[in-house]
Amino acid sequence: MPALACPKCDAIDATKSGIIAGRQRYKCRNCGYHFSVAKAGREVDSYYVIKALQLYIEGVSYREIERLLGVSHVSVMNWVKKYGMKAPRQTDYHPTYKILNQKELAEFFQKPENLKSTGLVVTELGDKFMMIRWERFRQG
Repeated sequence: MPALACPKCDAIDATKSGIIAGRQRYKCRNCGYHFSVAKAGREVDSYYVIKALQLYIEGVSYREIERLLGVSHVSVMNWVKKYGMKAPRQTDYHPTYKILNQKELAEFFQKPENLKSTGLVVTELGDKFMMIRWERFRQG
């Protein structure tokens, strides 16, 4: 059995003490505190949670975030709910995004016409960069 630290006193001396709700319960021999170990499961790196929430706030859809980061759109929805994020206000602007490497990003910023009449956010995405632009819907 791996050494378990008591969450109350941090002692590493615990003994099994039954099963509660399908999870093993332990009793600390040092302070007598009863505790259960956390449910084993796949935990997503906080980098992806933060990045998904940033993209959501910028107006990127759940499914697009799923495709970009490789995490389930349901997980993204759960994170939005868990952290109390508010949906972006719908306006007559819509976001578009591109994935660029460092050289492509530098070339984009060298052209002044790329920076006029648009909102722009650049965020790091692994070894690349995501550029999100907002442009007005054109009514025709």
